[in-house]
Amino acid sequence: MDTVVIGRLTNFLDSRGLGTGPLTWERVGEGQSNITYRLARGDTTLVLRRGPQPPFPSSTHDMMREARIQQLLRPHGVPVPEVLAVCPDDDVLGVPFYVMEWLDGCVITGSAPAALDTEPQRRATSLALVHALVQLHAVDVTREPLASFGKAAGYLERQVRRFAGLWEVSSVRHLPEVARLATWLTGNLPPASAVSVVHGDFRLGNLMLRRQPPAATLAILDWEMAALGDPLADLGYLTATYTDRTSLATPLHLSPVTARIGYLSSAELASEYAERTGADLRALPWYEILALWKAAVFCEAIYTRWIKGERPNDQTFAPSLEVGVPTLLAAAGAARERA
Repeated sequence: MDTVVIGRLTNFLDSRGLGTGPLTWERVGEGQSNITYRLARGDTTLVLRRGPQPPFPSSTHDMMREARIQQLLRPHGVPVPEVLAVCPDDDVLGVPFYVMEWLDGCVITGSAPAALDTEPQRRATSLALVHALVQLHAVDVTREPLASFGKAAGYLERQVRRFAGLWEVSSVRHLPEVARLATWLTGNLPPASAVSVVHGDFRLGNLMLRRQPPAATLAILDWEMAALGDPLADLGYLTATYTDRTSLATPLHLSPVTARIGYLSSAELASEYAERTGADLRALPWYEILALWKAAVFCEAIYTRWIKGERPNDQTFAPSLEVGVPTLLAAAGAARERA
């Protein structure tokens, strides 16, 4: 941030009574779409989250919607950070943003902190993950104001249609398996299992845990894809992208630590979810195929941006998608054959 932006942001925080004194900042995480900063002013620590700078369409990085779903879920006991202020216009940072409380927890991806890296705590971590999803899906969305957060009817159809359209506008190469899978998904669409808030990117890397045992959820993070829809879409995404000792590596296996002894397998996660919710999981393979296919589509969009020079600082993830996207499609195709 340059000095002009820091000055505007300081004035914004002053107007909301958020800290006093000089402002310092540092980027948190490696997100490439919505970006997170840790802010410090005296004894006050805050988190700022904003979307990318234009020309990206604001509809895909709707900060106000992301802030709103957390504000709606918090009274229901869902573990989310408290949203402290929102800025719906671009006068301060050039894009909308919101400010939330700082939580001192840990996010487990490639390794776990020593206190949570015993076999009992690995199991507890897996259970915390699936129980957080159960808690989210238990929230009643039939009453206002949550009932107005989105349109649940037709969620699965819209997902297939939307991502098929995204492939058409974002890919510069011909991968026929994309269309074949889209046709299969449409032709084998299951009836909606239920209606809930769907996180859209529910995985271990978007869960903040307490640092000390027993492993417990401090917050569910990154709500940019939240909607009202079919809860099994979340479970299918979780199990399809979860790393266990039998997983075939794909670009969506972002928390490889869970392959270690002690963590539950993806099948055990699904079984725990079903036991807690009573959900019928016979159609779960369809949702897993949907998750892998969608992942291939949005990863292709990242790869295309890299080819066009729009991700000049990405020297690892985006280049790997030349092979990574076909790998995701192959995994989806193999799952389709098993289904």
